Amino acid sequence: MASITVRRLDDNLKAQLRLRAARHGRSVEDEVRTILREAANSSTSARMRGEVGEPKADSRASSTRDGEPGNGQFAQAPHPNPLPARAERERKITLIIGGGIAAYKALDLIRRLKERDAHVRCVLTRAAQQFVTPLSASALAHERVYTDLFDPQSEFDAGHIRLARDCDMIVVAPATADLMAKMAHGHADDLATAILLATNRPVLLAPAMNPLMWNNPATRRNLARLKSDGILVIGPNAGEMAEANEAGIGRMAEPIEIADAAMQVLRPAPTGPLAGKRILITAGPTHEPIDPVRYIANRSSGKQGFAIAASAAAAGADVTLISGPVGLSDPPGVRVIRVEVARDMLKQVEDALPADIAIFAAAVADWRVAREGDQKIKKTSSGLPPLQLVENPDILATISKLKQKRPPLVIGFAAETEHLIDNAMSKLLRKGCDWIVANDVSPSGGVMGGDRNTVHLLMKGKSGGETQIESWPVMPKDGVASALVDRIARNISGAETA
Repeated sequence: MASITVRRLDDNLKAQLRLRAARHGRSVEDEVRTILREAANSSTSARMRGEVGEPKADSRASSTRDGEPGNGQFAQAPHPNPLPARAERERKITLIIGGGIAAYKALDLIRRLKERDAHVRCVLTRAAQQFVTPLSASALAHERVYTDLFDPQSEFDAGHIRLARDCDMIVVAPATADLMAKMAHGHADDLATAILLATNRPVLLAPAMNPLMWNNPATRRNLARLKSDGILVIGPNAGEMAEANEAGIGRMAEPIEIADAAMQVLRPAPTGPLAGKRILITAGPTHEPIDPVRYIANRSSGKQGFAIAASAAAAGADVTLISGPVGLSDPPGVRVIRVEVARDMLKQVEDALPADIAIFAAAVADWRVAREGDQKIKKTSSGLPPLQLVENPDILATISKLKQKRPPLVIGFAAETEHLIDNAMSKLLRKGCDWIVANDVSPSGGVMGGDRNTVHLLMKGKSGGETQIESWPVMPKDGVASALVDRIARNISGAETA
């Protein structure tokens, strides 16, 4: 059959043709032939049935029959597995699957991305096909999978360029040491590396390799080069390796972590009163071990801190939430770091700086045992075992008194059972923070673990002025969070316009 040249197609129609061709596993030229053949057959059948004639006046506004183009619209041929219409908010992601044992997790990643309304196209390297099959990826993505740079069905129109740019971002998972090295040095000797070299979209890597490979100086140099080129990286995590008796940093980040990171990249520029502000929040209790079984803790549920994080993110802020052990789901759009003990919480807080605002809602244990038992402490006839307690670091005071990297606005919480305002005022002065949110946590109030709260906001006066106190009515903790975020936004707005 002679070749076909079609000119003067708008970009939207070109995109539709390419997508339709990809779904059917055909070249664009073959797809055009198919459309013409179907149109010709439909027209012939219509003449045989005596249905062809002058169109009625209202027929131009009516729907066309299946498989028949009309009104200048692109006709969709019947497909055995029609895809649902793409939502307007759906984003297109090219997923490059590298060759490592972690490739099996990429199949779950496809599902996680689609749960978040992403349209996923998969590219498998030659090595990746030793671990997962193109058929598996295709079945999950509902799309053709690409494997070959010199595939005549896709490269007739520079398919690697299309895969590199007809997307909102590229995710590489797993990103092996070999693939990272090729990226760092600009290689383009297969489909995956050609796409990565030709793209102008954000690229997110999820490295996965043996810990010794990850810590090899060559890999560290390649990683530094990629980061300096603007490549985004998530992980790797620490844990056991596929190799026997191997553990360390090198496990690919979990699929749900990668999917969330991708959505973070694709999220539109934040809007709202706290857009562009970095907010650090702590929440929940800490568990200070006594022995492998017992620990010192409190009744904090973390609900108030999580609600504040969610409200701040909704107001456009870039939020990092550092939480002790709680049974709460991560708030949407919030970076969550989970810890157990006070010392780890302090370290994560310090690592998260700088920030514009820090809100310390966590109920950190004041003490820990001086020496944690290696084994469960047994009851003996000699009486109670001696437990020597030492003081935990004071996170609020430590950050409030920093000489460098102190957030401009530091907010603490005062959980009291008596003399609420007096104790909160004393804490405001003693800790060196700017605001204190005081709440009565007496058992009769049900605040600890409950869904409602009654708070008083104490704000230190500027230049030694009088402390302002605002008493808020009983509200759900979500309401308290919204009111606090609104108060912060008004304070920042006033400070910036002053």
